[in-house]
Amino acid sequence: MTQVLLPEGWPRPKGYANGVMARGRQVYIAGMIGWDAQCVFHSDDFAQQARQALQNIVDVLREAGGKPEHIVRMTWYVTDKREYLAAGREVGQAFRELIGSYNAAMTAVQVTALIEDRAKVEIEATAVIPD
Repeated sequence: MTQVLLPEGWPRPKGYANGVMARGRQVYIAGMIGWDAQCVFHSDDFAQQARQALQNIVDVLREAGGKPEHIVRMTWYVTDKREYLAAGREVGQAFRELIGSYNAAMTAVQVTALIEDRAKVEIEATAVIPD
């Protein structure tokens, strides 16, 4: 069971939840980047890398018997916030197609670099699969 936390009088945030309460089995997914299961990048486009990272999260979560709606928290590490913001529409579309709703607590942080030189985004996720 998951419940989005929205304090009285606060406007609903766009693209994330302020907080989430959940009960069940916890799944912690390491930072996923925009390469495929064989560690191959197919694009240097930010939105395409974000889509692949999200797909990787879905694939790992599936191994635990989870679904995208079980994601309660995500942290996005981006190498260029302007590129991230410019790709917002495409990233949002990929998010809706692969994850669904925006009911996860999210943080986005610009970092100097990621370990894989070609990576433009890395996304960590936490999910709670209901008992």
